[in-house]
Amino acid sequence: MANSAQARKRARQAAKANSHNSALRSKVRTAIKAVRKAIEFGDQIKATEVLKQSTKTLDIIADKKIIHKNKAARHKSRLASVIKELAQSVA
Repeated sequence: MANSAQARKRARQAAKANSHNSALRSKVRTAIKAVRKAIEFGDQIKATEVLKQSTKTLDIIADKKIIHKNKAARHKSRLASVIKELAQSVA
């Protein structure tokens, strides 16, 4: 347990930052799930629109260093690849 005033304040700040960062990580997971759901329904146009929104979310959160930029890029790439395959299978 924190004994000094400085340590107590840092503990409060860490708890606040942790809850904020947890919420942002949850937002990333939700964005990815939304794209996967659109892909699952087989609607390529809707999936592309949702991917655009999710890409923005991933980039914003990667810029804040909540997740690594390469992890965000990996998710975007894999989702875009699946959407591309979906478009080819429909055509």
